[in-house]
Amino acid sequence: MELDLTAVDYVQVAVTDKKCMKILPNNDKRRVTQKVVVGDKSGVLQCFGMKKRELNSIFKLLPGPPVSKLELGGALGTPQDKIFASCGSEVRGYSRKGKKFLDFNSNLTEPISNLCISGSDLVVAGLYICNYFCDCVDQGYYLSNDRINDIICLPVNRRDEDRLVSVLACNDRILRILEATALKYELEVPGPPQCVVPFKDTGGEEGMELVYGTTDGKVGHVMLNNEQPEYKWEIVNEKNLGGISCLTHHDITGDGVPDLLVGRDDGTVEIFSYDIAEEPVLRFAHNFKESITAIQGGVVGSLGFDEVVVSTYAGWVSGLTTEHMQKKVTSSSIPGNTNSANTQPADMDEDTQKKITNLRSEVEALQISVESERGRHMEQTSKAIANNSSTLTRPAAFHINDKFVLSPVDASYHLSIEVQTAIDHVVLQSDVPVDLLDKEETSAVVAYTSIPPPTPDNSGDDNFLLATYRCQSNTTRLEMKVRSIEGQFGHLQAYVIPLLKPKSCVVRRYPIKPLSLHQRTHDFDEQRPMNVLHLSGPFSVAEIHSWVAFCLPDVPERPPAGDTVNLYFANTFLDTQLACIYSKGEGIFRSDNISTISILKDMLTKEATAKKINLNIQYEVSDDSIAYTLQLLHPKLDKQLMLAKKVQLLDALQELQVHEGSMDFLAPEYREILAEADKIKAEFKKQPARLERLYGMITDLFIDKHKFKGVNVKQKVPQLLETLDNYELPALIDFFHQSVY
Repeated sequence: MELDLTAVDYVQVAVTDKKCMKILPNNDKRRVTQKVVVGDKSGVLQCFGMKKRELNSIFKLLPGPPVSKLELGGALGTPQDKIFASCGSEVRGYSRKGKKFLDFNSNLTEPISNLCISGSDLVVAGLYICNYFCDCVDQGYYLSNDRINDIICLPVNRRDEDRLVSVLACNDRILRILEATALKYELEVPGPPQCVVPFKDTGGEEGMELVYGTTDGKVGHVMLNNEQPEYKWEIVNEKNLGGISCLTHHDITGDGVPDLLVGRDDGTVEIFSYDIAEEPVLRFAHNFKESITAIQGGVVGSLGFDEVVVSTYAGWVSGLTTEHMQKKVTSSSIPGNTNSANTQPADMDEDTQKKITNLRSEVEALQISVESERGRHMEQTSKAIANNSSTLTRPAAFHINDKFVLSPVDASYHLSIEVQTAIDHVVLQSDVPVDLLDKEETSAVVAYTSIPPPTPDNSGDDNFLLATYRCQSNTTRLEMKVRSIEGQFGHLQAYVIPLLKPKSCVVRRYPIKPLSLHQRTHDFDEQRPMNVLHLSGPFSVAEIHSWVAFCLPDVPERPPAGDTVNLYFANTFLDTQLACIYSKGEGIFRSDNISTISILKDMLTKEATAKKINLNIQYEVSDDSIAYTLQLLHPKLDKQLMLAKKVQLLDALQELQVHEGSMDFLAPEYREILAEADKIKAEFKKQPARLERLYGMITDLFIDKHKFKGVNVKQKVPQLLETLDNYELPALIDFFHQSVY
């Protein structure tokens, strides 16, 4: 059964943070619609409901500190209709009528970014520290090894234990299970978990089942056991959609089984049903064109009609309702028809006529207010110019929601920029060589600025990329794809200019690290041939950890607890691996790619030299690892060479087709190339300079192999490129192993 849902907008507030919208449960037996409570970054907490299709405000508090999280609570076994909002380091409690009954200062040194409530238990977390309170009395804290993205409390009534069990979703791809403030155990997930919820809201039969969502768009189900976690299913991100921002359960299909509601960073909302199949089945998908910050299910708009209610980054609270909204198209509803602007169709009911009249009055009042403010602004600007004032006007303040995330699917960085108002244009500038890849969903027009070659006079101003994205009207979210080169490091800067007056700009800076295509993993294959780099010297754990963080992404700011740090990485492009094991005075790095070891050696030596620390460096080079890395490169190189050959033949074949007409005399493989001409061109366009990148990786591998043996082989590079032009894997491996001394 496929769902047929209708999108409807309820209200727009200021910019919202994640998990800042909830639907209140009904606490009586009256058949009424449910109320929605939402908090925003202006500090306004408001609750509203719908009455006869009109917005009915229950309460609206005055602006204050930004609301970072919103949770519902109450005594166990009763309706959870008490509202708890975190603002800075404080937690405030309100009744469903808006009356404050709690104002609790957690005394945290950092703002509260995550909040969880279970009865009289309160768990709050900042970036790394999680504090546990019972009846507002501090019971202890837990220090996480990496950033805490989300936190939940498992249902008490489904478990045998009376003590609070909470789950921390941490950025190092681990779910940490806490009993009070003690770490019970850890379980690994396939990506950095962004959010986690109990399975079907109850945690399953034993209350120990979880559903998690990751930043790379995966959704998984895991059952917690004391001995070994049991992974039930995982939904992969085949369509390369945005990361998971929020999850919840609600029976939207009406079959008595809660459905899984998923909200993503790119504005996609998905509804999955738990059918007989092992994995949930997708029933509905809709895109709101803005990041989803919260998702809930309930009866809000009309009695008897369930709906999915979401809040977006720009502050829209919208719904996907099962009620069919029929729109009557009349002459007065056609934009630009001024002759019938003040007339109403004969078949329009009195309530609709009243709504249209009120809306027109509001629009006219807003237009008058805007003209008045514009006139006042122009007058102030004129006076400032006349007085030669250096400060004409204050730039408008606006929030930006941006992410720079490595996608393991295509080994590229996805840059998303979202503003609460329309974007005029975005300028990208990079001081390191990067490629901009085409993204089909982007409607912006891209213009590249040619960069003059470096000269002795401007060698300090390295600009390898300068591109301008000019957005279409009403574009609030822009997505871009960038591919970097390992070994090259620097920064990518984005200059964001919204469609505001006076013009203002916000600059965002994103680091591109030397090993930028690596991502954290928990798996490491010990059977592969390994190259080893061993460092020793008078450095602390914090110092070598900062060096590793400079070289690799997904490394926490502070070193994990313990004397020895173990970090494992995988290259998203080549599928090679890297192990980093270090402690005070010693560091061991192992990889099956000699180029990875070479880059690490150069960067770590440079960082140690900057701090005047002498390093004792030893290394072991495995010749077998060279052939292994070339075998990993073989499928990609073979495919790219074949694609380049097809593109080269395509123009000649198409010209021949114009002159000859019938192509029956051609060989089958040439006719196949003509039949797939559009597909071949589109694939080649998606991967600019990919063949050159592969050639560069093989060249670096050749140079790095002999560099560790003290031999300069740059004069052999032309012969290597000639071997690549006539590519065969055995011949390439023989060229690497031949003597050059």
